[in-house]
Amino acid sequence: MEIDTKNTVSQEILLKAYRHMMLAKATADVYEENRNICKYVHSTSRGHEAIQLATAYQLTHEDWVSPYYRDESLLLGMGFEPYQLMLQLLAKADDPFSGGRSYYSHPSSLAENLPKIIHQSSATGMQAIPTTGVAQGIKYIQEFNLKTYEQNPVVVCSFGDNSITEGEVSEAFQFAALHQLPIIFLVQDNEWGISVTKEEARTSDAYDFAAGFVGLNRMKVDGTDFEASFEVMKKAVDFVRTERKPMLVCASTVLIGHHTSGVRREFYRDEDDLEKHRAKDPGSILRNRLLEEGLDDELLNQIEKEARLEIEEAFQKAQNAEDPKPETVSNHVFAPTPITDEVGEREPKGQEKIVMVDAAIHAIQEIMWKHPEALLYGQDVGERIGGVFRETVTLGKKFGNKRVFNTPIQEAYIIGSTVGMSAVGLKPIVEVQFADYIYPGINQLITEISKSNYLSNGKFPVSNIIRVPIGAYGGGGPYHSGSVESILANIKGIKIAYPSNAADFKGLLKAAYYDPNPVIMLEHKGLYWSKVPGTEDAKTIEPAEDYILPFGKGNIILEAENSEIEKGRTMLIVTYGMGVYWAKDAVKNFAGRVEIIDLRTLIPLDENLVFERVKLHGKCLVLTEEQINNSFAEAFAHRISKNCFQYLDAPVEAMGSLNLPAVPINLILEKEMLPNSEKLSKKIEEMLRD
Repeated sequence: MEIDTKNTVSQEILLKAYRHMMLAKATADVYEENRNICKYVHSTSRGHEAIQLATAYQLTHEDWVSPYYRDESLLLGMGFEPYQLMLQLLAKADDPFSGGRSYYSHPSSLAENLPKIIHQSSATGMQAIPTTGVAQGIKYIQEFNLKTYEQNPVVVCSFGDNSITEGEVSEAFQFAALHQLPIIFLVQDNEWGISVTKEEARTSDAYDFAAGFVGLNRMKVDGTDFEASFEVMKKAVDFVRTERKPMLVCASTVLIGHHTSGVRREFYRDEDDLEKHRAKDPGSILRNRLLEEGLDDELLNQIEKEARLEIEEAFQKAQNAEDPKPETVSNHVFAPTPITDEVGEREPKGQEKIVMVDAAIHAIQEIMWKHPEALLYGQDVGERIGGVFRETVTLGKKFGNKRVFNTPIQEAYIIGSTVGMSAVGLKPIVEVQFADYIYPGINQLITEISKSNYLSNGKFPVSNIIRVPIGAYGGGGPYHSGSVESILANIKGIKIAYPSNAADFKGLLKAAYYDPNPVIMLEHKGLYWSKVPGTEDAKTIEPAEDYILPFGKGNIILEAENSEIEKGRTMLIVTYGMGVYWAKDAVKNFAGRVEIIDLRTLIPLDENLVFERVKLHGKCLVLTEEQINNSFAEAFAHRISKNCFQYLDAPVEAMGSLNLPAVPINLILEKEMLPNSEKLSKKIEEMLRD
């Protein structure tokens, strides 16, 4: 899309831009002069000021923007004060973005009168997916009239040029173009990626690269020229606000300052390169333009002096501000959940037993009838087949393809988009087809989802449900049988459920929906339909619609006999998922001597229940389907040992699969690798004998 710029920007706006440019310049200068005082990294917008300010001036309080780490001028132009930026620079308690937890120019904001900003990570380009999720959410809200806006919101996602080479950025471009979302991808191209040149990093600039995404509109502009940038961004914002279609703006800029204070320009740039970039300083270009307009040189000098004074005062004031108190370090790992007690009717009279897969379908159906903000998407979940395990069947037909729909094979997008969807008030329920396929989405899960509430100082908990079919079943083979709970359990800031029966499944799904935090539902494929011998008990009476089972509540599914406990002849098995059924079958020959706990959720974990029962029995085995070495089960066994040591009669043990790279497809080999009731019986006998 070509834009004819005609220098029609008012003098008032030009002077406003010049003042903001001088503030950005003064910020960089003051930081350099006080490097010995500043403990933390500073990144500057020097060379990028024109395009950033031109963008900021178009935005309203209903718009959303995701700046990247060089977007200091964008923040100033949006209305943030230098003092607020200095508080983050010095990691102070009153830092309005993160409370002293994140880097300079890594904002998050829900300020009522300013554009909104979701949590911004430092992983280059990763903001593309969550921010596209914001645009996806706004489109959904408008299609279903869930909220009234003063005018159509626009979403802006800002990048540096080298970040466009990230695969996850392409996923965002693809989804935005496919679904025609109201988003602007602003690419600021200074031809450097730290010390990596454009020749080393890419075959084309973002403008040419984006041509391959049909439906993604494109514009180019000289991002050092404020007037040209202003007119282009006005056209871009007006286009997206009116047409509700995506746009990419590629702005050529220069890098005048350091990459960051930690990677200084003299490390990798020669003087010729620096001079080439300085020659296109947006501040100098705008100053010359104002002089051509007849403004007095003294007036511009005064603006520069006042900007310098304002930055010095802001810096000094921030220096004197309080640091975060040590006791606040653990705040906002999770947002408080209203679901703390088991409520509702678990076993209504006169009802028949149902399989786990139906319990999940019914739970989601009940949620979606009641809550229009709930939607379901992922690979193959739509009406056509309703999931490869039929785990979403009927939902597409009942709710339509705007609430239940298929996605491309984009695990990162499926997972990461929930950040933006949640931020605008929706509750996405998404599915990754197999546990083995969650790895492409791990980056989004760790970098964006798990840290969002913590690093936004409680402003942006990510409220989602991520469904993950898991476990070995019937020769699924090496890429469809994996267990991933140990990897997930090491991600702080997410919750994990692993139900073993229909009633628990339905109750936990309801709890997950009303929990404001990110939740992963691990759903064993072999339990969906109770087709695996010995799993008949996974079928239960279907709980009533009002039934909710809180996270962090384990269940004693088989108690040892008191007479055996008094004799010191008992042990405890702690397990979950398919392990429940291996355990129930294995203990048949040890009447009254073995107690079984079904954890039901792995994060949070009902440690109190486990510790209490371990102290009673003196012996404990933690059973898992995962490869045992370095597993969740092994770690939990250690924790049990540490907390219950004086009550133990023997070491706490852990049992799981053989330590192999993958589950073999051959059923004989699969059986050899996995635990089962026979192997467990031998282990129980051994432990009870000791």
